[in-house]
Amino acid sequence: MALFNLPELAARLAPQQRLLGIDPGTKRIGLALSDVGRRIATPYGVLARGKLAAAARAIGTVAAKEGVGGLVFGWPLSMDGSVGPAAQSARDWALALTEATGLPGALWDERLSSAAVNRFLIGEADLSRGERSRAADRAAAAWILQSALDSLA
Repeated sequence: MALFNLPELAARLAPQQRLLGIDPGTKRIGLALSDVGRRIATPYGVLARGKLAAAARAIGTVAAKEGVGGLVFGWPLSMDGSVGPAAQSARDWALALTEATGLPGALWDERLSSAAVNRFLIGEADLSRGERSRAADRAAAAWILQSALDSLA
């Protein structure tokens, strides 16, 4: 498949198809799922970051089970908006994953999403550091997907 801008991706979706938000970290991949109306993002789960083929199989399984028609990837742009090494790596990985799953995707600016989620979890959630880390991956994916959905509204 390919990467599109977000409005183009949304235009390619059939009615009732969901979007899957993906926060590709170095150790874990956070997942979030939209509702069928594509208005609300909900944390979905976490995958261990490993081989691309394993991630593609797991994401393909989620997509088939949940009626997902497209992927929204967190894109770690530099604070000045430039594409640094992390953003380039994330774009390459996202493109490879869209090709492996056959699902179209879009990149979405994720600047400060992890910081906002961690501030919330530290201040509001009574979780151990390890639990907070796993929750943060799912929550960051939901934060990314929700901001993308809000931009489409």
